[in-house]
Amino acid sequence: MEEFRLQRWPDNQNASLVIKFFVVGFRIHQSYRLALFHLFTVTYAMTVTCNLLIILLVFFSKLSRSPMYVLLSNLSLSEILVTTTTVPPMLHILLRNGTYFSLIGCLSQFFLFGVFLGTESFLLSTMSYDRYLAICKPLHYTLIMGSGLCGCLILVCWAMSALIMSIALSFVATLSFCRDNIIDHFYCDVIPILKVSCSDTSTIEMVVSSLSPAPTVFPLLVIISTYGFIIQAITRISSSKGKEKAFSTCSSHLGVVSTYYTTIMLVYMVPSGHSVIRNKSLSLLYMVITPLMNPFIYTLRNQEINAALRQILTAISRP
Repeated sequence: MEEFRLQRWPDNQNASLVIKFFVVGFRIHQSYRLALFHLFTVTYAMTVTCNLLIILLVFFSKLSRSPMYVLLSNLSLSEILVTTTTVPPMLHILLRNGTYFSLIGCLSQFFLFGVFLGTESFLLSTMSYDRYLAICKPLHYTLIMGSGLCGCLILVCWAMSALIMSIALSFVATLSFCRDNIIDHFYCDVIPILKVSCSDTSTIEMVVSSLSPAPTVFPLLVIISTYGFIIQAITRISSSKGKEKAFSTCSSHLGVVSTYYTTIMLVYMVPSGHSVIRNKSLSLLYMVITPLMNPFIYTLRNQEINAALRQILTAISRP
């Protein structure tokens, strides 16, 4: 397997600098790789189409006046970007049985994937705050959660995720890659990158470990806290119909949160000694499966989105 390296440093005859990585992908038979290629192609197309449909429904209907649906459209955008950052390169890897990534390309994928995935997590916590205001402070909801605050919260979600990943990237970019340029994964994640570095990674591992709770654990704590107040408010509602209506406004969000954090915890909270194959399989959950499931979770029981879809389809069908 060919290795791409710069010439040796004049002050150290044993060091050379890797400028490209070979990303292995899936070590399986060609027939299985082609089957996965077609499966992931269809899944990716459906993911982009379904999430894009939600974005268009929100911004071309009266739903654009609702903070909840503006947040939902941003969640759909982040899911499109998450899958677009990883799935098309993965499809290329499946066809070629592995491919080369430049150092800049690998670090760029690591940065962008982290930004989009972190933004999704922050948006989910913001959506839980929106549901908290709608149920616990219904009389003040419109006054508090106006378009100004909603826009600011969305901007903070994207900015915070970009800031965290910029700090992580600034440390990862200082690594030297001079021993092995083979990444046994299907995208450039931080752990495979650290494994192929010949630098001392202990400091960077500590930095990454200290940064990782910010886009994952902290939003989860916000979600748990807000739903604690929401459950208390629902239990104080006297009528069963009122309780059912209040819970129905949160059920879709709870479904997405459960799916998202279950896959994240399966990937990053299992023992460090688990196999590479298991790590790859679990990574596929939040890259391929979760972004496809979320639009269906939000639309199947959502009467407002279904009504907006029927309205647009009716307008299009009219001569």
